Amino acid sequence: TLLIDSPKAEHAEIMAIIKGPDLATGGTLVDPKSIIDAAYESGRGAMRVRCKWEKEDAEGRGAWQIVVTEIPYQVQKGKLIEQIAQIIADKKLPILADIRDESDEQVRIILEPKSRAVDPEDLMNALFRMSDLENRFSLNMNVLDKDRVPKVMGISEVLKQWIVHQIEVLLRRSQHRLDKIDSRLELLGGYIIAYLNLDRVIEIIRNHDEPKPMLMDEFQLTDRQAEAILNMRLRSLRKLEEMELRRERDKLLEERDGLEKLIESPARQKTRLKKDLADLRKLYAEDTALGARRTMLIEAAPAREISLEAFIEKEPVTVIMSQRGWIKAMKGHADLSAPDSFKFKEGDGPKFAFHAQTTDKLLMCCDNGRFYTIGADKLPGARGFGEPVGSMVDLEAGAEPIALMVADMKARLLLASTWGRGFVANIADVVAETKKGRQVVNLKGDARLIVVRPVPEDADHVAAIGENRKLVVFSLSEMPEMAKGQGVMLQRYKDGGLSDAIVFTLEEGLSWAMGGVSGRTRTENDLTMWRVARGAAGRLPPTGFPKSGKFD
Repeated sequence: TLLIDSPKAEHAEIMAIIKGPDLATGGTLVDPKSIIDAAYESGRGAMRVRCKWEKEDAEGRGAWQIVVTEIPYQVQKGKLIEQIAQIIADKKLPILADIRDESDEQVRIILEPKSRAVDPEDLMNALFRMSDLENRFSLNMNVLDKDRVPKVMGISEVLKQWIVHQIEVLLRRSQHRLDKIDSRLELLGGYIIAYLNLDRVIEIIRNHDEPKPMLMDEFQLTDRQAEAILNMRLRSLRKLEEMELRRERDKLLEERDGLEKLIESPARQKTRLKKDLADLRKLYAEDTALGARRTMLIEAAPAREISLEAFIEKEPVTVIMSQRGWIKAMKGHADLSAPDSFKFKEGDGPKFAFHAQTTDKLLMCCDNGRFYTIGADKLPGARGFGEPVGSMVDLEAGAEPIALMVADMKARLLLASTWGRGFVANIADVVAETKKGRQVVNLKGDARLIVVRPVPEDADHVAAIGENRKLVVFSLSEMPEMAKGQGVMLQRYKDGGLSDAIVFTLEEGLSWAMGGVSGRTRTENDLTMWRVARGAAGRLPPTGFPKSGKFD
């Protein structure tokens, strides 16, 4: 009625009445009012609709579940359940254990968390991002105007065109009723003439084979009137019936007068339209069963990105990987002094063994320069032999893991290949997000990655030794930090390539394991003879350096 009385009303005045779309399946509209207003003003836009849910206590100490009672508009319940079930099967949301459909006439979808320690808000935020429990409802008011021309209109123009259409409908309906009244009045006029001249009418009908022309000529009747008189039933020939006809005629004449005034007066048309709308408002007011709003409007921020690792229960584990690439995790921090005591297949043995937490990410580096990331919580238990690491990542044929460690995002690594090239990389830059891993070190020909060593925070020098047993020591500052590439030349060779490299603190000296003496190391503090610029050829190492050409 606002636009009926004030056709030039502002958009803000209209939106003070229109809260937003009310969708058949309910749910919650979570976009701010500014977005809803803009969509209605332009006639085009999209709004976020979320399911309606609540936390429900379940049987058991502190156990709970989430019950979804309304789903977003145009989302099929069956496909939604399949979508969430696939998320669970793919282990994309480890904090969600199961989904059940307990719906009857009403929607009731049960979501069971993995642990009662999970925050329901965090779980639903994750599902809003990953599933159709939140989706975007598109608003496109491409409608026909009064001339039946399609056009995208804002809510103000749509309502104005609708009012014009309703006025047209009112006029057509009124004219149609007026025609019906005129038709009925014509017949009533004939019936009344017949009652006033009943004896003569009966005489004409009894004495003439063709009474119709006689009636029309004598009483000035129309064809329809004469036909109606001839079709009257004998039981209608009562005085009481004549009185009823006169009352009906008077009533129709009064109605006809009102319709004519309505058709001639635009003001009356607007008043009539407002009255009709008031009657509709009584039926569909928000406090009635028919008019109660289904879709609630509760402004909420976009579903935030939640680190799923935060929901993994932190527990100590011992990560074990065999020489043949079988990996597993033993609960607790086992004694690493006797790795041969761990269970392996016949002919297999330990390759890597270290302590970690279930919340850790593990970084596996292969000799082809590709790095992979594995969640410690995803590792199989230690009851059996574990699983081939190739079943957890897309390991390339012939690739050999040369390092496996906890991915400390603040730490750095020294990477070097047999070609003698290398660089320093931040672990945060080389962590892979997919099973395919990430190519970090670019290799040519038959070159392989052989050095993957942590860079201590206080380290300041690099020591590199070649297959020719020549040693060089140079400043760590000469090594570039890169996320990917071949790196720079550490040492120059005439024959062979790099055997090993290590990062150390010059003041503490260079240490290496003493061959044949288990657990003992030797440290060389005076490295003046080997300190050169990066890329030099170097000279033979100190006496006692292992023939293997390795620092450990």
